[in-house]
Formats: sequence, C-alpha cells, structure tokens
Amino acid sequence: MLRIGSGTGFAGDRIEPAKALVEEADLDYLILEGLAERTIALSQKQKRKNPKLGYNEYLEERIRNLLPSLLKNNVRLITNMGAANPVGAAEKIAEIAKDLGLNCKVAAVTGDDVLQNLNRKSEALETGKNLLDYEPILSANAYLGIDALLPALSLDANIIVTGRVADPSLFLAPIVYHYQWNKENYNLMGQGIVIGHLLECAGQITGGYFADPGHKEVEGLANLGFPFAIIEPNGNAVITKLPNTGGMVSLQTVKEQLLYEVHDPENYLTPDCVANFSTVQLKEIGKDQILVSSATGKRKPDRLKVSVGYHAGYLGEGEISYAGSTALARGELATQILNERLKPNHPELRTDLIGVSSLHHGQFGSHSPYEVRVRAAALCKEPNEAKRIGHEVEALYTNGPAAGGGVRSRVEEVIGIVSTLIDRDAIKLNTHVWE
Repeated sequence: MLRIGSGTGFAGDRIEPAKALVEEADLDYLILEGLAERTIALSQKQKRKNPKLGYNEYLEERIRNLLPSLLKNNVRLITNMGAANPVGAAEKIAEIAKDLGLNCKVAAVTGDDVLQNLNRKSEALETGKNLLDYEPILSANAYLGIDALLPALSLDANIIVTGRVADPSLFLAPIVYHYQWNKENYNLMGQGIVIGHLLECAGQITGGYFADPGHKEVEGLANLGFPFAIIEPNGNAVITKLPNTGGMVSLQTVKEQLLYEVHDPENYLTPDCVANFSTVQLKEIGKDQILVSSATGKRKPDRLKVSVGYHAGYLGEGEISYAGSTALARGELATQILNERLKPNHPELRTDLIGVSSLHHGQFGSHSPYEVRVRAAALCKEPNEAKRIGHEVEALYTNGPAAGGGVRSRVEEVIGIVSTLIDRDAIKLNTHVWE
C-alpha cells in the first residue's frame, strides 16, 4: 500500500521529524508543505531584489539534511518550497546534489504566477472591491491542482518543487499517480483531498497545536512525531506516526484537523474537486492509528482561486515595559499619553497592554500584574510616518511614567492579501527538469 509522510506544516517548521519519517516509516513519498498566502507574496518581493532567490529560506538546509536519506530509501519528495521561484529552487537542489556527489533528478513546476495576465478589473472575493483599488499589486499566484504535478511524477523525478499548489493537492497527486485513479471520479478525489487536508499541517494532527494542559494532555511534545498515511487503492487511509516519537494520533486530533480552516464542510473547494467532509467516517483501529474513509466529492470548480499580494503601507511599532506594584497603572498612563499624541494624525492607532488586554481588549479577573509591556502600532502610508510611532514610545523613557525600560521599535512594509478567481485556460503549466 502507498505510504505518504508529512514532513513540514509551514515555512519555518522543524526538519528532524521529516528525516525520521524518511529513515523509519518505509515511505513512498514525503511532502514538505510550507507556503501560506503571505509567504509567497513576501517571496515575490525577495525575488524582485534578487532573481536567484524567492524560494524558502530553509530549502538548502533541508535538502542537505534529507537528500542522502531520500535517495538511499527511495523516497520521492514533493514540496512547494519553490514559493515565488521554483526554477531557482530546483537549480539550487541540483547544485546541492552535485556538491554531495549524488545522482538526482529534479523537476520544477511553474504556471502559478499569473501576475502578468491578471485582470485588474476582477473582484476581490473578501471585499467585493475592484483589484485596481489594491494597487500596487506585488504578486498573483493561482492555486494549482494535481494536473500541475502529474507530468513531473511521470518523469520519475526524485524531487518535485513547486510554487503555489493547493495544499491537499500536493498529497493527492502521488495517490492519483500511484493508483491511476480516474480524475473524474470525484468521490475518490474527495477522499484523497481529505487525506491531504489531514496531513498538510504535519504536527497539528499528532498533538501539536492541539495540546492544552489540564484539558487536552499530550506527552512528548519536545520530540513530536509527524504523521504519515497508509493508503489503500480505494482511498481508505490510516493516519499514524512513528511509535518512538512524542505526540498522539487520536479521534480528537484528527477531528480538529479535519475542521481546521474549513468554512463549509460539505463544500470544500479545491482545484481538483469540491470535497464533502460531512460524510467522512473515522475509526480508531489501534494506538495512534485512525482509519479515514467515506469522503465524497463533486465536480471541480470552473475557475481557480488566486492569492493577490499588494503593498498595504508601513507598520510602525513601539514597545516599552513597566514592572512593580503599580506596573498596570503606569502602563495605562503610558497608553493615554501615546493616544493623545498620536491619535490626531493616526486615528487607527492601536495601543495594547501585552498580557493584560492585547488579545481581548479587556482585563479579566482582579489580579494586578507585576509587569506589563505597552505596545503601540499604526499602519501608515509612508515610512517616516511609521517611524514616529516608535519614536514617541522611546520618548516615554523621560517624558512618561516612571521606570519604563526595554524599548523596541521597528518599521516594516506590510503586504496585504486578497483573493480573486481566474479562468483555468489562463494558466500555462510547465515542467523543467535537471539531472
């Protein structure tokens, strides 16, 4: 039966669990997923500064760590670490293989970058506004499906590196290729999408992000194992992990991951089908073993989602700390001063007392903290405006309440994200190969 492992769940994930899977789980495929919406927009910005970059910053470290084990154990790697520059990433992987003296075929999949043929008059799904309202637009990447990956799989590439491919499709593609599923059998496609969705966040389904002391106990988080799936030809799959690793795979962890980032369980839109999660059956068949079956699906959408990154301004921030029996009162006085000085020109200024009111905008309980950290932030049109936010916080050293310390300030460009749709025939897929 086919065995697929999940080696990363986001751009900055650990790599040790992935290596353990390659060496001990008898995998056929390892998937490294690490591309959020904002991640690819930031990568496009990096690529404009240096055309050789724009891929995941950990790519070289991860490939050097994994490649010998991948080849030794005959495990094929599929990853979206190519981000804004899959070709550059593939070239770097080929360079690493040569440096290590290893024979390796690398394929880069392109076509997700649709910035040049994006209709600027199309509508942003989140707001209904015209995309022209979001200029300057920095990036536009369509969510590709398995059609982008199947040609590379047929070339027997050891490593396939992509840009924006829908997360579950990274897992569905090798299942379809291995079992030669009919892509128009949408119930099978739906089952494959569920498997991919369950695996895509790696450690979340093995107890990471799930743990909540006193409510949901998880042992061994410092040695958290990542999941892999054992998949039958009919699409039924067992989600499990290596027995000598920390964490857990349970009905609870699988159910939480099943509903993670899902707005409508009956209509989960992907490039390959509209999956129905409401029919899924879960059964515990052993320790850390959950059988997943019975997902269904419907015809794939006519259009593809596009993630659009745009320049949203500059974020100015400043922080300062107060400690002692009157820390809260001095923090509140500091925020009052900052609001009086900055609000007239920055009406959307946000001030927080971190640990007191930064998440819920109110204090709960009667306990008065012994230390607080004041934060002020505002989104500004120009960097000089943003710089003033941190400057005013710094001025509290001698112009504010007693004994403020540990000031930190920064200014950074903000990349905003909206979504739109694009016709499938506007996508031009290509596969590039290095041996």
